[in-house]
Amino acid sequence: MPAKSRFTRLDAFAKTVEDARIRTTSGGVITLTSLLIVFWLVWGEWADYRRVVVLPELIVDKSRGERMEIHLNMTFPRLPCELLTLDVMDVSGEQQVGVAHGVNKVRLSPVAEGGRVLDIQALDLHSNEEIAKHLDPDYCGECGGALAPPNAIKQGCCSTCEEVREAYAQKSWAFGNGHNIEQCQREGYSDKIDAQRREGCRVEGVLRVNKVVGNFHIAPGRSFTNMNMHAHDLENYFTPESSPADQHTMTHMIHELRFGPALPAELAGRWQWTDHHHTNPLDDTKQETDQPAFNFMYFVKVVSTAYLPLGWDPLFSTSIHTAYDKAPLGTHGLAYGSQGSIETHQYSVTSHKRSLMGGDDAAEGHKERMHAAGGIPGVFFNYDISPMKVINREARPKTFTGFLTGVCAIIGGTLTVAAALDRGLYEGVMRVKKMHTN
Repeated sequence: MPAKSRFTRLDAFAKTVEDARIRTTSGGVITLTSLLIVFWLVWGEWADYRRVVVLPELIVDKSRGERMEIHLNMTFPRLPCELLTLDVMDVSGEQQVGVAHGVNKVRLSPVAEGGRVLDIQALDLHSNEEIAKHLDPDYCGECGGALAPPNAIKQGCCSTCEEVREAYAQKSWAFGNGHNIEQCQREGYSDKIDAQRREGCRVEGVLRVNKVVGNFHIAPGRSFTNMNMHAHDLENYFTPESSPADQHTMTHMIHELRFGPALPAELAGRWQWTDHHHTNPLDDTKQETDQPAFNFMYFVKVVSTAYLPLGWDPLFSTSIHTAYDKAPLGTHGLAYGSQGSIETHQYSVTSHKRSLMGGDDAAEGHKERMHAAGGIPGVFFNYDISPMKVINREARPKTFTGFLTGVCAIIGGTLTVAAALDRGLYEGVMRVKKMHTN
């Protein structure tokens, strides 16, 4: 038997002759409708194939010895920069008292004058402006009975008012406005305090801390440790002789507070994660008080989070994170496109505020809520690290073979249903015609 005949016997798609076909108007309408439905369903299948979903995973965080970046931007409209101190401490025993690197103080005019920027000063101790170059090389200033700080310009001496303040802090002594200190009188420290009395301050920058339980706080006055107790020199903060409108308070606005790098705009837009629930819940938070002796506390639960883009390569990402240990935390993958991961943190927060004078919250409708008296006025952020880690992995919900299978199912199913509908209409019309003929 010829080869052509053998294949002909296997044909599963037997054809009818043209003379045996009957074309109807209803069949043409159903055919056009079927084609439109097929195109619409195939487009939906293509959109589903191209769609990117985020698959969250929860694992135990096994990282060791990591550090974490805290990005901070806060405004204190009624606290001058000269009185503002930022401290960081954690359970490992590390303390960063009077943080001096990575953070800027921005002097702001009084609120009544618009709160415009007056000056920007980095928190660098002994900057070029502070070094007393005009002094005699043999000058050795007294430290007011305290020991000279170890990082003094001249060993064993206090050349500037700042060094005397640091020497006092080491002895846990209150400093005041320095009216009886030679260096402070020469530099006009008291006049500087009075000139900034009604100013505000914005603190902005990045803190790098150990990834353990700890806290950082912004409080008035130079900080020091006295018998394992953290304290601040508040002598210049409280001004009972001033009017209530001119007194210092811890009123503040948190413009931004995040742990780790920000999510790139492309990913945030694609995942529609632009609200506070998915980003930073404390952003644009404002707290007000008219009492100088007032304390605000935020309890933050930090959860390590990794974002794995669609083209993420685990081997490539691991090599990048290992090789560049001095790169900004979490941003190794950002510079290498979609092959690198993004290591950052999410957090949840609860807040608490109280007057340091004690009492209850009757003004807020909670008489049963009592507050203890005493403490340091300031804004405190207590952060805790979760032992779990969230991994958000981008993925496509359907493979290309799954897409082709779906397209075939759409075409076959639609045409089958259309054929059955056309056959039913045709048989119905023929029966009606036969009844009328009889």
